[in-house]
Formats: sequence, C-alpha cells, structure tokens
Amino acid sequence: MESRTVSSNHRASFAVVAGILAVLAMPGAVVLARETAGIDLLTAAYAVPVAVLFGVAALLLARGARGRFRWSLGRAGGRGRARAGVILGVAGICIALSCAIAVGVYELLLRLEH
Repeated sequence: MESRTVSSNHRASFAVVAGILAVLAMPGAVVLARETAGIDLLTAAYAVPVAVLFGVAALLLARGARGRFRWSLGRAGGRGRARAGVILGVAGICIALSCAIAVGVYELLLRLEH
C-alpha cells in the first residue's frame, strides 16, 4: 500500500486571502466613507489602487501555486484554492476598474456642469 504525502501549498492560501482583500477593498472604502464624517465618497476612491494591487497579488500568487502544484505532480495540493484566488483576483480588479470608471465619469460630469 502506497501512502501519498500531501504537503501544503501556502501560495494558494495567500492567493485566496489577497483575492478576498481585493474584492472587499472597494466596498470597505464605501462603508468607511458612509460611517466616517471626515471621509467623503470621492476620497474612498483612493482604495482603487489598493484593490488592484491585491488583485494582481492574488493572480501572481495563484500562478505560483499552480506551478508548485504541477512541479510536485499534484502532491502540493491547493489546486482549487489557486483557482479561487484567480477568480477572486479578477473580480477584485474588475470591481476596482468599474469604480475608477464611475469616479472618472462623475468628475467629468462635475467639470461639464460648471
């Protein structure tokens, strides 16, 4: 009977964490803007680069996790977590880009109004 040793793939776990942070960065900034008197909604747009950075980090970590999975012939595990990290990273980048477009259109409308 052959025992198969499965080691942990920490990059996959970090990819999921970075992806979750990427997805939650913009909603968290909006909630912070609503709950704090000193921060307005346009100031919350500074969370866009934070979300993009976390999203890119999730993609890079997931790529490294998939490479480790292939290199170890599946013994490293974490294939599903790496996939989840990619999905969350892409979702976080998409949310950040849509917020950046919304802020840009809002600023353009303010400029055209005056």
